[in-house]
Amino acid sequence: MVDADQTFVIVGGGLAGAKAAETLRAEGFNGRVILIGDEREHPYERPPLSKGYLTGGEDRDKVFVHEAAWYARNDVELHLGQPVTAVDREARTVRLGDGTVIRYDKLLLATGAEPRRLDVPGTDLAGVHHLRRLAHADRLRQVLAGLGRDNGHLVIAGAGWIGLEVAAAARGYGAEVTVVESDPTPLHRVLGPELGQIFADLHTAHGVRFHFGARLTEIVGQDGMVLAVRTDDGEEHPAHAVLAAIGAAPRTALAENSGLALVDRADGGGIAVDESLRTSDPDVYAAGDVAAAHHPLLHTRLRVEHWANALHGGPAAARAMLGRTVSYDRVPYFFTDQYDLGMECSGWAPPGSYDQVVVRGSTGKREFIAFWLKEGRVLAGMNVNVWDVTDPVQRLIRSRTPVDPEALGDSSVPLESLAR
Repeated sequence: MVDADQTFVIVGGGLAGAKAAETLRAEGFNGRVILIGDEREHPYERPPLSKGYLTGGEDRDKVFVHEAAWYARNDVELHLGQPVTAVDREARTVRLGDGTVIRYDKLLLATGAEPRRLDVPGTDLAGVHHLRRLAHADRLRQVLAGLGRDNGHLVIAGAGWIGLEVAAAARGYGAEVTVVESDPTPLHRVLGPELGQIFADLHTAHGVRFHFGARLTEIVGQDGMVLAVRTDDGEEHPAHAVLAAIGAAPRTALAENSGLALVDRADGGGIAVDESLRTSDPDVYAAGDVAAAHHPLLHTRLRVEHWANALHGGPAAARAMLGRTVSYDRVPYFFTDQYDLGMECSGWAPPGSYDQVVVRGSTGKREFIAFWLKEGRVLAGMNVNVWDVTDPVQRLIRSRTPVDPEALGDSSVPLESLAR
């Protein structure tokens, strides 16, 4: 039974934290809800930072989870621009950067992730960027527009999702773009070489230059400004700006310093939580990018950095904090928009986990669905410029039963007939 005198504290001012606060109120919790974020902005969603807002297609106000007045109207206490510096699990308190101590009955850690930094000379130069926060997107949007006006060059380290989305945005502004990637194709470790090549061809057709099989070793500058980058194979590329897009690391310092169980970095890192998103402390929960949850459907521990996980994980954690029975088994989901290519991906198929890839449709026309299978069972599905198929794809994944690969690859066979 949840008492109205209880205080639930949420650390993290992103989508997971904001949706958790919303769910607590929607589920009838009448106690104090305190949401703490280390940015001064109200909670916002991250996909627009590399998509609509960055490209100039969406206004800044569109990124926020709720209008500013929503928090006061729903009696959610905000502490913005205030980092949490310590969690005392024995006293059940959190300490803020200004010394304020707040007691909690239940605590949710939704601290997210932070961009990995390039460990090369020259990263202190003006013109070296990361993309994780709204302030980053504000600056990068201006930079891309300036590069487009001046025929400037952007070098992107990393051909993952963020790197490719920023490349597309930069080309939309007219900037010259070079992507340096150590693997032989974009998204090589996610999609494999064949499907990764589709994204290489897409970007090449839009004027992006790739330098595969190489790593950035130095950012060259003059008078504090970026002039070029060098790679480990001796190449040099002109650059007026550099984006480090080499992944993100979960922000686990608070959890680690308070003695909560963590997952090894080799296994994806993050705060270890069970299927109800509860940590090793029964009064502390974790959700979003930082949470490495035991997945009851996939029978493994997963840390998912995508939007849908924050959207659904925050509410799931909130319900668990209220004492509801929770089994968080959402199928991982991700989407991207690059030029005229739209994609949705559902499931989990890391390298080595599948033995077959089946494609339905035309990869040449970039209108297809790709499926990753293991012994005939669908582990993941990616639809490219094919819409309204997420539900049957996810049903195929959930069914855990073998399907006929020939029928799966035949566009004349309705997916619904295979998703039993």
